[in-house]
Amino acid sequence: MVVDQRNAGAAVTVNSTGQAYPVDRFFGTGQSSDGVFTLQQSSTVPAGFVNSIIATVTTADASIGATQNYLLRQRVEGYNIADLNWGTANAVTVTFSFWVRSSLTGTFGGTLHNGNGDRFYPYSYTISAANTWEQKTITIAGDTTGTWEKTNGIGLNVIWSLGTGSTLLAPTSAWTATTYTGFTGQTNLIATNGATFYITGVQLEAGTTASPFEYRQYGTELALCQRYYWQAATGTSKELTVGWYYSTTQISLVMNMPVPMRTGPTLSQVTGTDYYTIFSANSSDGFSSLTIENAGTTMVSLLSSTQVSGTAGYSGLVRTTNASSYIGFTAEL
Repeated sequence: MVVDQRNAGAAVTVNSTGQAYPVDRFFGTGQSSDGVFTLQQSSTVPAGFVNSIIATVTTADASIGATQNYLLRQRVEGYNIADLNWGTANAVTVTFSFWVRSSLTGTFGGTLHNGNGDRFYPYSYTISAANTWEQKTITIAGDTTGTWEKTNGIGLNVIWSLGTGSTLLAPTSAWTATTYTGFTGQTNLIATNGATFYITGVQLEAGTTASPFEYRQYGTELALCQRYYWQAATGTSKELTVGWYYSTTQISLVMNMPVPMRTGPTLSQVTGTDYYTIFSANSSDGFSSLTIENAGTTMVSLLSSTQVSGTAGYSGLVRTTNASSYIGFTAEL
């Protein structure tokens, strides 16, 4: 939970089915307004860790609709589970472990499922003491059926339920084709306003026992995250790259990704009048936004989507020029 490129530690609000990332690779999904929770990087941790995620209920939903969900999730790329041989007779058993702390006690639930959404393993765990860190370990026999992605698509969805409707609650832990996102009798965090739920030290590994958490160097972890998301710049006076006047009214620029991304990325940005500027030999021009012309996994070419006025062929430094300026590239699953 150490890498947070998007928010630098600020909270995100989960009030829709869209993906809201409190830290890299973990995201929350919810409902429009029935219940609302926030997710944020936290420094409240068990011994040996630096950061966790905290979920805080800000609008309670004590009567969850039968098909509604409030979830914390991560999607795992197919390349990273290919060695488990799920979907075959040689499917490998895995052990899923994590540290958790909640203001509520009781049975909690979640599920693992494939990218196609037709093979589910619901699981449960018990939080025994309020506001106390506890490590949970769940051993899961590999699925011998179903289709499991083994390249750069969604190989595995890992879900912690913070609230699940009745038709999506599983009565038992076993692989099934039925869609489940929670566990029968689970505590629904979303039902209690102000309730909190922390998680860190998440690890899924081959075998029947949980090994000590694998700590990786920060640079390694950041590069692994940047395969899926890279924030190129945010704020004022941040250099993006060198660009040039493609014509007298349009700027072109190329940006190299720090690591090969999972797929050609899409652009996320904040736009506004003169949020970005090119400084060339004979002029400086502000423009409001960029559009992707071509996107590869290692390089992206972009064009200014608002008109400028300059000399075709001249080049210059492209820089952010507003405190709200923001450029990111996403190849999330």
